[in-house]
Amino acid sequence: MSRVRQHVNPLNIRYATPVTPPSWADVFARPTQPLHIDIGCAKGYFILDMAERCPDWNFLGLEIREPLVEQCLRQRDRLGLDNLHALFCNANNSLKPLLTSLPQPPQRVSIQFPDPWFKKRHQKRRVVQPQLVTDLAEHMPTGAWVWLQSDVETVAQDMVDAFAANVQFDRSFAPSSPPDTPDASDSISNPWLTSNPLAAITDRERVTLEQDKPVYRALFIRR
Repeated sequence: MSRVRQHVNPLNIRYATPVTPPSWADVFARPTQPLHIDIGCAKGYFILDMAERCPDWNFLGLEIREPLVEQCLRQRDRLGLDNLHALFCNANNSLKPLLTSLPQPPQRVSIQFPDPWFKKRHQKRRVVQPQLVTDLAEHMPTGAWVWLQSDVETVAQDMVDAFAANVQFDRSFAPSSPPDTPDASDSISNPWLTSNPLAAITDRERVTLEQDKPVYRALFIRR
């Protein structure tokens, strides 16, 4: 049985105020390490696993559900991870002030299994909007990459279309490390990448694969 997604409307007045960026030296032991931002990190299973596996990277999770952020931070503290932080915020209005405050721009951004908001009138609530793509394009360095995944093909395609519409991003069909090089897709017959190049996977990706259902994956590189 599929897990029910507990949607949160990012257009609600409760989420209208952008987050105040933290002091990065207070949340990361080594704030100038390469940074991976996971937008919509949920309980943080992915970034917690990544932070353990990749101590030479910093990981920042953004999540609109405050109890999930609190759970992630408790687990971080239990594990003693000093290269991970999570923030309760609305990425659609908080990403830009966070990006401008960072000691260095993110080398990787992931957006994985976002709330699908199936109804057409609700699609303006989806996290990947043109302004979010523009903010990333303005602040990510050349060669940085954005990793997109969904178990809903229409949602994945919507994310792909948003990034493809920005001239600062190129879609890649053969991503390289870290840590492994996945099989490239046949970009004509199958536009989706067949495997995940990262060292860890999200809880939802694990469940989806266990149910033998497809995951729709795409990678964009900042020009």
